[in-house]
Amino acid sequence: MLRIGEFKSRSCDGVSRRAFVQAGAALPLTEMLSSGQMAQAAARSRAKTVVFVWLWGAPSHLDTFDPKPAAPHNYKGPFSTIPTTLPGVRFTELVPKLAARTDKFALVRSNITHDGGHPGAGTYGFTGYREGRGVAIQPSWGSIISRHHGAGAGLPPYVMLAAGIPKDVVKIVDGYGGGDWGKAYDPFLIQCNDLGSINIPALKLVDGVTPNRIAHRRKLQSQLDQLKQTVTADTFAAWDTKAQQAFTLLTNNRALESLDLTQEETATREQYGQTSFGQSLLLARRLAEAEVPFVNVSWSEYVEAFGPNTDFGWDTHVKNFDLLPNRHCPVLDTAFSAFLDDMDSRGLMDQTLVVCMGEFGRTPRINNRASRDHWPQNYFSMWAGAGVRTGQVIGASDRKGERPVTRPIEPTGVGVTMLDALGIDSVARAELNVLADGEFIHELF
Repeated sequence: MLRIGEFKSRSCDGVSRRAFVQAGAALPLTEMLSSGQMAQAAARSRAKTVVFVWLWGAPSHLDTFDPKPAAPHNYKGPFSTIPTTLPGVRFTELVPKLAARTDKFALVRSNITHDGGHPGAGTYGFTGYREGRGVAIQPSWGSIISRHHGAGAGLPPYVMLAAGIPKDVVKIVDGYGGGDWGKAYDPFLIQCNDLGSINIPALKLVDGVTPNRIAHRRKLQSQLDQLKQTVTADTFAAWDTKAQQAFTLLTNNRALESLDLTQEETATREQYGQTSFGQSLLLARRLAEAEVPFVNVSWSEYVEAFGPNTDFGWDTHVKNFDLLPNRHCPVLDTAFSAFLDDMDSRGLMDQTLVVCMGEFGRTPRINNRASRDHWPQNYFSMWAGAGVRTGQVIGASDRKGERPVTRPIEPTGVGVTMLDALGIDSVARAELNVLADGEFIHELF
């Protein structure tokens, strides 16, 4: 059942076209392109949607997709390797379903970044630039896409599926949203739990649409009718940007239906796994069907894998060799393989670029706690859809998995490649004054 705020609902009536015209006129900073510019961008694009799967906390590349069985004992780890569908390419035994699906994605083994801390590397991974040190906070990939595409009359252009904004126990990732462009370009947060229930925190910000006042579904329609009668362009403009987006979503029947996972077959939901990550990926597939331009699926809110008040991110400084086989890898293997199968069977890969990665890798040398620490010098990413040549491995690391021996792929290259897929080429980026650097990952296409 779809849960919004504290009420459950399958659908609600749409608001009139005139109301949306009034509301759209009040939206700040949308900077919509002209129809001619939009047509040109669409003609250049290879995709309608980017699904950016963020493995927050940084998975170990040696224990998953870049094992080194010939490395010294204090590097290679305890896991066996298994063959994939690609001759000579092996993964560890922890990801058998993805090993059987290497024809559905391309694997990059030569990613690098330039910050060894989670918040800093997170900002690098979302923007291609450093955070702090007096520099401006650059907009994230999703925020650039949001500004380029503009706001629509339904689902927001940049949706983040997560329990909360990515953070560690100290601070959030500065570069998750609009940065110095402002909060108008921050992601629209949607929370999805392991049962597939949806919560939209921004709805609590809309005056007249609060959990307490619409706790009963029978009262929803009358509440919305009363609210729509009072909404004018002036009152709409006075709301916070996310409240505006929440109201627009709430009063759009088609958009709301995209968020209702009860419309899915039980077998389909089970294939993704009864986890927040799995059900969020299923929701991402529905948002791709609805052609939301940028969907970020975050593995967790916190990076920490083991600690109070955290939610089992990939930061495995301790218990790496316990958590990976018993929790992290089975969840990833089940959910992401189901997502690839589902997207492929529905013909969505032609119009969707899928990118799956974390903010860095983990130390090839095992630490004195029998686990692995931060390692920005080498990690992996997985790519699919939008013309990506699947069934290949791009780049290689050295014999210990410490550094690339081929061209390193930096976060700026990841960003350029994603934006280009949506038609935001170098000319469009120059007009927006974003991402001047970055080398397109030409090996993918």
